[in-house]
Amino acid sequence: MFPARCPGPIQCRLATILLVQCTLLASALAQSQKPSILQKPSILKIDPPNWFAAMPAPMLLLQGMGLHDARFTVSDPAIRVTRTQSSPNGHWAMVWLDTSAVAPETVTIIASSAGGSVSVSYTLAPRRTLEAGPQGFSSRDVLYLIMPDRFADGDAANNHVAGSPAPDRTKPLAFHGGDLQGILDHLDYLQQLGVTALWLTPVLKNDPATSDYHGYGATEMYAVEPRLGTLDTYRRLADELHRRHMKLVFDDVPNHVGPAILWVKDPPAPDWFHGTAAHHLDNKYMFGPITDPHATTAASLDAEDGWFVNVLPDLNQQNPLVAQYLTENMIWWIEEAGIDGLRIDTFPYVQREFWQQYLSSLTALYPRLTSVGEVSGSDPTINAYFAGGRTLHGLDTHLTTPFDYPMYYSLVDSLVGRKPICQIEETLRQDWLYPHPETLVPFFGNHDQMRFLSQPGATPELLRLAYGILLTLRGMPQLYAGDEILMQGGGDPDNRHDFPGGFAGDARNAFTAAGRSPEQNHMYDWVAALGHLRGQSRSLQSGSQQTLVAGTSSFAYLRTLSNNGSACSVDGSLLMVVNRDAAAATIAVPVAGTALEGCRSLLPTLGDAGPSAQAIANDVVSVKLPPFGFAIFALR
Repeated sequence: MFPARCPGPIQCRLATILLVQCTLLASALAQSQKPSILQKPSILKIDPPNWFAAMPAPMLLLQGMGLHDARFTVSDPAIRVTRTQSSPNGHWAMVWLDTSAVAPETVTIIASSAGGSVSVSYTLAPRRTLEAGPQGFSSRDVLYLIMPDRFADGDAANNHVAGSPAPDRTKPLAFHGGDLQGILDHLDYLQQLGVTALWLTPVLKNDPATSDYHGYGATEMYAVEPRLGTLDTYRRLADELHRRHMKLVFDDVPNHVGPAILWVKDPPAPDWFHGTAAHHLDNKYMFGPITDPHATTAASLDAEDGWFVNVLPDLNQQNPLVAQYLTENMIWWIEEAGIDGLRIDTFPYVQREFWQQYLSSLTALYPRLTSVGEVSGSDPTINAYFAGGRTLHGLDTHLTTPFDYPMYYSLVDSLVGRKPICQIEETLRQDWLYPHPETLVPFFGNHDQMRFLSQPGATPELLRLAYGILLTLRGMPQLYAGDEILMQGGGDPDNRHDFPGGFAGDARNAFTAAGRSPEQNHMYDWVAALGHLRGQSRSLQSGSQQTLVAGTSSFAYLRTLSNNGSACSVDGSLLMVVNRDAAAATIAVPVAGTALEGCRSLLPTLGDAGPSAQAIANDVVSVKLPPFGFAIFALR
């Protein structure tokens, strides 16, 4: 607006110059926010990079320039463009295609505007058959967690990637050089241990200029981190696992991405994230308000909308564009890589509405796909809230199971002496909270927790007990790479040391018996014996569980396929007896009124049971165990 009056000629000229400068600045700013109408469109990238025939109609996210006024067509007239949406600056366009009636083919997508046109090829590939699709994991499996960067370096060529610092094993937070080929090279080691499923921490591409070796800061949603390998290597790993009747579990992170992803500075939609890099909530990690039916909406905002560690951009899954993008992203990885199940990171930090849509969409396409969610806390009432299979707050998450974090705390605390061993039964008795407790995933170690042997009071003898209990409990046991060879470490990143023998120059190779110490071989052989017993025992894989003794330092339970009758009415029932005490003990195991009724003898099977069968003649059978003893008996 022009001034009504200038106080003098000089002042008037200055005012006019200032006004002209402001006008030019405003004009330049407007041009930077909205491109010229005559700008020729360009397409730099399409997510997903390809799609699949006979699959749900995709939403393509196009990145480029001059897309704000573009009209999109496809060379095959059978493929209709049903909807488009673009960002104001023309850098992004969402294009919805109806591909329901087309066979596999490569088509041309054309973007046209008054400034010109551009065309790109796009492939609709055949989708996997049901037989070649996800197999899913279950309580019949033993899941083994690997951080690829810290396991083994099988391909030195990917240690030097343009734009990325070289591996530096002297720095705990740097890349160390482990990769997917290193895992492929050591599958025999894992099979000998009894492992049947691998969970790898995220393999998506992270910021090349940083040390996000852990993978939880994705900057490319459709690319493998080049320092870990290629998509082809990942496929080869999946194929080789399947050839061995093993499974691959993908670490899925729909909650957040890395701070260096392009979206942070240039989002495809204004509300692509919860907040911005400059203005967002800090995550307070409080799950209670999410589960509380009486809590206010505001009480759960920090957890559901806050940026993890106040750094990782929190995706806004309430935006239908984001929700569809994430769903398509996981469909693409399942189809392209051949994964069998999902480990879902930071599960409580995303609203139930998204989980209901996301997981129901995936299981509709892949009925055998299973999922396990991270809900890190000791309270079973909170953990069970996120399990699928029932409706709470009007919604079913459809999550197969959460990790059994309450059992983690009970198992570790009771074995290292912070609590009596009956704490394990205290957790087990709350299995009624879960729709399917038999699917829970118990563990005593992972990449976020202190190594068991570094817990105050822990010893190899207690670690042996931990493995004995874990591999005979209900649910699917999860192991952490290196615990079986007595690795130690405090909190992150001290709990993520390199696996000895996986890297050039290592003084010893713990992948081989010759490279392990006698103490390491003793533990490895114990875990392998338990793993293979579990692999052969239907009772351990899927039988019911009954607790017979839960004392201060003694614990006994049985696994059986019998339905509420005598465990000896069916073959394969097993009794486990634990002595947590530092002194030898005789543990009285009740028979009357338990599933042991009708059994005549205990046959030593594994552990410290002694060489001879033991007759059951009374209402109580006495089991003698050495200090920190663990025994498994077959029932006859």
